[in-house]
Amino acid sequence: MTREPNTRLADLFGLAGWSKGELARLVNRKAAAMGHPQLATDTSRVRRWIETGETPRDPVPKVLAALFTERLGRVVTTEDLGFGRSGRVGRGRSDDGLPWAPDRVAAVLTEFTGMDLMFNRRGLVGAGAALAAGSALSGAMHDWLHTDPALASDAPRLDDPLHATQAGFDRYEAAPVGSQEIDALERSVEVFRAWDASRGGGLQRKAVVGQLNEVGGMLAFRHPDHLQRRLWGVAANLAVLAGWMSHDVGLEPTAQKYFVIAAHAAREGGDRPRAGEALSRAARQMVHLGRPDEALDLMNLAKSGAGDQTLPRTRAMFATIEAWAQASMGRGQAVRRTLGEAEDLFVSDKGDVPPPSWMQLFNEADLHGMEGLVYRTLAEHEPAAAGIAQKHAKEALRMREGGRERSQIFDHISIASACFIGDDPEQADRYARMALLSIGSNSSHRTWDRLREMYRLTAQYSGYPRIKELREEIQQALPKGRGTAGGAAV
Repeated sequence: MTREPNTRLADLFGLAGWSKGELARLVNRKAAAMGHPQLATDTSRVRRWIETGETPRDPVPKVLAALFTERLGRVVTTEDLGFGRSGRVGRGRSDDGLPWAPDRVAAVLTEFTGMDLMFNRRGLVGAGAALAAGSALSGAMHDWLHTDPALASDAPRLDDPLHATQAGFDRYEAAPVGSQEIDALERSVEVFRAWDASRGGGLQRKAVVGQLNEVGGMLAFRHPDHLQRRLWGVAANLAVLAGWMSHDVGLEPTAQKYFVIAAHAAREGGDRPRAGEALSRAARQMVHLGRPDEALDLMNLAKSGAGDQTLPRTRAMFATIEAWAQASMGRGQAVRRTLGEAEDLFVSDKGDVPPPSWMQLFNEADLHGMEGLVYRTLAEHEPAAAGIAQKHAKEALRMREGGRERSQIFDHISIASACFIGDDPEQADRYARMALLSIGSNSSHRTWDRLREMYRLTAQYSGYPRIKELREEIQQALPKGRGTAGGAAV
């Protein structure tokens, strides 16, 4: 007992709106349903959990996590409730307990994916949750990300290289794996990544989360270092994909958690550039949600934490995200300087070092696509930027390779939006209709958000017969009941 309040549990208890007696009764009922009929919790015990920081014995933390997840409509883990293995939030840690200790990463990963799979089947996860501020994440993770990776130095060494530790929530019996199994896992990441780029994150998200959950079980064993690093790499790649797919369908707090998990997994595997790229995804998410200042906080951490081994092309991608945040804030001079750096970095990459798998989708078409998006965003503040946006987005569209249908939709919308801002409604109408032709076969909510932003720009041309028809077609194409977000990444 710490004799200090468990503030995380207290905050979530307040959000849930239960009385202490009601929560005690719910714990007993839920525990019985989960196979623990002997549990007998009362009001005084609940009070001690909240007011004095008493940590309940297993299985109570998992029971509480399930109850709060159902009540709040988002994944709540035992870590979120203040019941991490370390017990309390120590000095230099965030309110979410970041960064996690090396022996907690696999446990958090497995527990969170298990809860996600369980409750998203009922459509509960993703509503009513709050995103952590970018400054809070970067402040908590800065020193940790700049130190040597745990696997390389301070990871616990065990006599048995295949020793299993308890790592999670409701997972299958863990077993060691060999190089052939990891080969297959790495190939599966490529398949999932290609599907996401083509059809959006909605259709395969659960499959990715399920695969990540299994990898978490594998990480319960301490394999030889060369295999353990590869497993952490698979976990990082799957977690980024799970986060990106969650973001793509509007599960924003869930997405952010996966990006943080990915950063931890990459660092555990000794891959700081991958950790930085995972955090850059969280920054993109913040720009999309209209929080560019927090995106810049995250990008500062992503760039500095990625280390000296980051390839120029990766740094070019980072620069485009930073420029997008600057454009959202109307900082035209900074945008031009940052995009200039991105172009210089991109061409300076001689290709003598093969790019990692997670960077292979960022090619010259993506560079132009991001530049088109950035200048289209800036055009809201500086209309003269609309012409530059059109030029880059059209070049991106020309260079797009097969299998990038979602990016093509974004390109069409960027061009149409820039044309509306640039007072060219006829050309805008043509490209908007191209986007409408394929948007219905894509599961990306971000394309809908961008379409809503374009719809807003059509208002001043609603007196034109063709634009009036276009507005009606957009209204029919858009799903009902979603609010308008900001932009979206390519």
